[in-house]
Amino acid sequence: MTVALIIIFVLVYLAIALEEPLKINKSAAALAGAGLLWTVYAMASGDAAIADEQLNESLINTAQIAFFLMGAMTVVEVVDAHDGFAVITSRLRARTLATLVIFLCVVTFFLSAVLDNLTTTIVMVSLLRRLLRHREDRLVMAGMIVISANAGGAWSPIGDVTTTMLWIGGQVTTVPIVTRLIVPSLVNMLVPLAIVAWTLRGKPIVAPEPVSDPCEVPSDSTSFERNLMFTLGLVALLSVPAFKAVTHLPPFLGILFGLGILWAIGDLVHRDKDHSQRERVTIAHALRRIDMSAIVFFIGILLAVATLEHAGVLAGLARWLDAEIGRLDVIVVAFGLLSAIVDNVPMVAAAIGMYDIGAHPPDSFLWEFMAYCAGTGGSILIIGSAAGVAAMGAEKIDFIWYLRRFGGLALVGYFAGALVYILQTNLIS
Repeated sequence: MTVALIIIFVLVYLAIALEEPLKINKSAAALAGAGLLWTVYAMASGDAAIADEQLNESLINTAQIAFFLMGAMTVVEVVDAHDGFAVITSRLRARTLATLVIFLCVVTFFLSAVLDNLTTTIVMVSLLRRLLRHREDRLVMAGMIVISANAGGAWSPIGDVTTTMLWIGGQVTTVPIVTRLIVPSLVNMLVPLAIVAWTLRGKPIVAPEPVSDPCEVPSDSTSFERNLMFTLGLVALLSVPAFKAVTHLPPFLGILFGLGILWAIGDLVHRDKDHSQRERVTIAHALRRIDMSAIVFFIGILLAVATLEHAGVLAGLARWLDAEIGRLDVIVVAFGLLSAIVDNVPMVAAAIGMYDIGAHPPDSFLWEFMAYCAGTGGSILIIGSAAGVAAMGAEKIDFIWYLRRFGGLALVGYFAGALVYILQTNLIS
């Protein structure tokens, strides 16, 4: 049974990694793999009742992550529908490309910690077309936005799905993950940013010529509505860690609670508008715009990994790594580098199943360093993170171009931040 499960999982992994050449959506591969793995496990174990009980246990953990992501994505879509992010982008003041890239990266770094790295990348890359005429300039900015978004998401419990998984699972808590990872994550961004800003020094910003786009729907939101929904959206997101700390209830309930309040206030604000104006900014409309395929992928891959956990495969892999490599920091660094090739979600899900929280308690070295490495390692390749894939699609970034221009920069930043975290941990200890 064990060999069959491993072979199936490897094939599913390959299908996910080769999504583009195979032309098969990774969500389909994840769902099919989860169904096949659980079927083989239940039939081979000989006790369907135990398998059913284990599946229900895994489903609870998976559903918490899925509901949290659904709520957070919807809040962000509501803010975007009201053009709320203009509250930040309208304050842009820059004359040279060097100044612009610094501004964009700093905003991206902190914004991705509040929203998430995928959404922030989409918002910031879409902004580039309003700021820069030349595509080469936009590509350079987009590359740094990917690195900054992944770095910013790693140190926040709601900034990257892998950190969110560790947070919901109890491996990390809010204050320690923020205070201990913000400096390494900042170094991860600042090292490549300093190099890129130096190469762009003195180059002027060439703004695009004003062209009216007939397909673009103008925002009907007033300044009051933009500021209100932006503020309420941030409060809904930022209050989730406090909600969890005070009530000890799962984070998904906190984000759904905030979404419900945002929904009610939004309906009150727009109650006097006609149907066509009100429809575009309602949360019901936002729910139709969220990326459900991404949520379905998370559900499928987490359930697939759970099969290996219950079958004892992951625990055996952890023992083998400890015996062969021995050094936990080297193992985690390797996990981060692999997340540049394959998706970081199954990497972290596997790590959670491999290592017992009793042996590695919450906020220990393993979990915090895993959050950093898995969150930032994906920047090394453009396909290594959701943020990179989003930028790749928006600006048609070539894989080889990114590898040649930003792969080395991201790798240097990755190791620099990792070294800072290790030194920081040793000093604190």
